[in-house]
Amino acid sequence: MHIRPFQAVYPNLDFVTSTDSFFQSVREEYNEYRDSGFFQKSAQEALYVYEIRGAKRSFRGIIACADIEDYLYGHIKKHEHTMADKEQKQLQLLLRRQALVKPVLVTYPEAPAITAWTRRIVEGEAPALRVFFEKEEQQHLLWEVRDGALIREIQELFNSDVPDTYIADGHHRSSSSALLYERTRDEELRERYRNLLCAFFPSTDLAIHDFNRVVEGLDDISLSRFMARLAQLFDIEILKAPIRPRRKFEILLFVNEEWYLLHWKKEVLKEYAEEEVILDSMLLNEKVLDDILGIEDIRSDQRIDYVAGPKGLEGLRKKIARRENRVGFCLYPVQLDELITLADHEKVLPPKSTWFEPRMKNGLIVYEI
Repeated sequence: MHIRPFQAVYPNLDFVTSTDSFFQSVREEYNEYRDSGFFQKSAQEALYVYEIRGAKRSFRGIIACADIEDYLYGHIKKHEHTMADKEQKQLQLLLRRQALVKPVLVTYPEAPAITAWTRRIVEGEAPALRVFFEKEEQQHLLWEVRDGALIREIQELFNSDVPDTYIADGHHRSSSSALLYERTRDEELRERYRNLLCAFFPSTDLAIHDFNRVVEGLDDISLSRFMARLAQLFDIEILKAPIRPRRKFEILLFVNEEWYLLHWKKEVLKEYAEEEVILDSMLLNEKVLDDILGIEDIRSDQRIDYVAGPKGLEGLRKKIARRENRVGFCLYPVQLDELITLADHEKVLPPKSTWFEPRMKNGLIVYEI
């Protein structure tokens, strides 16, 4: 994997009175903020160690530019289909801003030598930038690495220890950057578009949460008929109190103010025995949402909504309680080795299968192209 230093643009915090409000609006208003003096450019190229410290856990990685050709040649691997309309929107934003305002989140199997390198940087000096976000109760910290010897050291470690990385968040930003690079004929411009701003987090500093479903599905089927159809697919356990799924192939169901734990029947799982990975989200989409509730395209059907795992079961319950005909499904989180296996086989996860942490902010560090 080839990584490069870059001349970063970062916010002038002296002019920021509300971090939550400012960073929420940067995505759409970056040009105006930049022209008004809210951003400043670093004096020279650098790499950055990036740490997010939260109440429950912390995450530490490296922000650098990747070579877009690593993406084109399959060394930055994807697990999601991209959609043309979203690519178009990202291209418009990229061309209007002439900047990447949020790194693509990528991960790689933990490499001890790289972890040791980042630890040396953090323990050796104070961060160059420290931003506190009140809403999430998180501190975001950046250490600037300008020393040429240190930069060459980490570049060599990535070349030797990280043959491939995997996109966690930022598929459309990556694909639109690649399209811009491929379709630009001017050689000088093409070189400028060659860099893809990335945040590289080792697998040990990445959390994958469940991404749960709320479906308006009981208009055309009675509750008793719905439960009877589910009983053909699952062994059903009635719960006195809700519990998150404890293992793969368990799904928590909430319907009519009742909680149930669903276990896929063995004969259902046997149908997918030839698959490299069997995912609960894939089975749910095919066997329940499509076959029982008639939702054929989960990308566009307005009857389905999603609740990120960190919002908890209460978040799921609240969304369901707004309408009588809603039903909720809580899934066991996809595991990183499953994501890697699918990406290595050039296959994709069903949409909205994962919710990744860390969650980065627009405008905290920017690469102008």
